[in-house]
Amino acid sequence: MPADIAPVPPGREPVPCRVVVCRDCCCGTPKITGVDHAAQTARLRALVPVRVSECLDVCEQANVVVVQPSAEGRAAGARPVWFGLVNDPEATEDIAAWALAGGPGVAPLPDILDLYTLTPPRRCTSS
Repeated sequence: MPADIAPVPPGREPVPCRVVVCRDCCCGTPKITGVDHAAQTARLRALVPVRVSECLDVCEQANVVVVQPSAEGRAAGARPVWFGLVNDPEATEDIAAWALAGGPGVAPLPDILDLYTLTPPRRCTSS
């Protein structure tokens, strides 16, 4: 290791991208036919940290996957990137590869993933 690069102390490894998969009322259910939801989640989990969420309120875009930036990406000002209609294995692989490459704020978004990006819903809070 070069002298100007300090080793990462144990327990202080960089925080990677995390992937959130919606698995509630529409996403991850038989309503989306022809998709092996369990296999999709398992494949993502094999490559990146995954959290399963309840409804993310964009049911018309099921299956929804959100890539949250790593610590490095957040430091660069990145925000989570939302993907909808992730209903084929190739899209799952493309998302996982991008997350492994660094994801939001670290790696450029591959052109193919532009087809799946969506604007997240605005959360309303009552006063």
